[in-house]
Amino acid sequence: MYTIGEKEVQAVRKVLMRKKLFRYGVGTECERFEKRYAKFVGAKHVVQTASGTMALTAALVGLGVGPGDEVIVPACTYMATAISVLAAGAIPIIVDIDDTITIDPKAVEAAIGPRTKAVIPVHMWGLPCDMNAIMKIAKKRKLLVAEDACQSVGGAYKGKMLGAIGHAGAFSFNYYKNISAGEGGAFATNSKKAYERGSIMIDCFRFYWDGRDPDLEPFAANGARASEIAGAVLNVQFGRLPGLIKTMRAQKKRILEETADTALAPIRANSLDWECGTHVMYTLPTAAQADAFAKKINGTVASKTGRHVYTEWDPVLGHKGAHHPALDPFKLKENKDCRKKYTKKMCAKSLDILSRTVFFGTAPTLRASAVAALIKKIRKAAREVL
Repeated sequence: MYTIGEKEVQAVRKVLMRKKLFRYGVGTECERFEKRYAKFVGAKHVVQTASGTMALTAALVGLGVGPGDEVIVPACTYMATAISVLAAGAIPIIVDIDDTITIDPKAVEAAIGPRTKAVIPVHMWGLPCDMNAIMKIAKKRKLLVAEDACQSVGGAYKGKMLGAIGHAGAFSFNYYKNISAGEGGAFATNSKKAYERGSIMIDCFRFYWDGRDPDLEPFAANGARASEIAGAVLNVQFGRLPGLIKTMRAQKKRILEETADTALAPIRANSLDWECGTHVMYTLPTAAQADAFAKKINGTVASKTGRHVYTEWDPVLGHKGAHHPALDPFKLKENKDCRKKYTKKMCAKSLDILSRTVFFGTAPTLRASAVAALIKKIRKAAREVL
């Protein structure tokens, strides 16, 4: 969360004073946010949820993903991406990233098997995936595309908003995201069927509040509705989003331009002019140099975040897909022909790239003088390490 203050306080106060904290009704905060955000990303439907994980799960379920299906995910993402696949009853297939630190389209195509139904391109750390390549593969191989844009709220790819390029997309609004309500999320789609099914996954009794549809068969789901408090906060936060993104993009471009004459190699960008600009990344020749460089600039080695590398996904690698064996996708008869073998060395290419990549964040609150000081530190560190 970059900014929060009196405007959010007043928005929440209005909700509390109205004594209407439930999201359903006419002109609710959640409904208002959903309409604004749908227009912003260019999707016909947006549904607010209690978390980004539920948003991605709802997107997958909405698209019809379930037992018997495989879903391709990248080796570098928060574990919730793979967990969402399991929550839908399907099996995650983990593939390599490339030098953009996002899923490798070549690895996606190579991993497609008879059971593969979908792919989840994750726009990690504000970085867009190569969506042209991924959508081309998906069309050719008849795959569904569920974008994980949880870490790229407000970003785009060559002018198209992330999360609305594929068949469905998911967003997160938790504490660490570009706009935040502490926790929260949303899923977007242009498909009415995916919207209806995904909505039931979020609220199994939605048909009660919105009225029964004879063409829609409801099903049981735990659900994770958003509250009016979250909606109120997000409506305020949303107003700041374009300005935040513009500032961070400009900071990133300045840093890259003013370090271009060093020996540092920025990661390859799929859409530099349209990405969030939240992180600057350099890939160094060796892991040792990356460690040294990170220490000097107070950066982070991408392989050492503690949670964004597949080797840290204990429940997935350990085949613990549910709290009870009878519900575990790894043990379902429908998934017996799905590929389920994982090893910590299975994506060695990704581990190598991540061990040599150093990143640090930009921020809309940084003054120009602070950016200048950071650039000076980067340049000095590059001379000492490379």
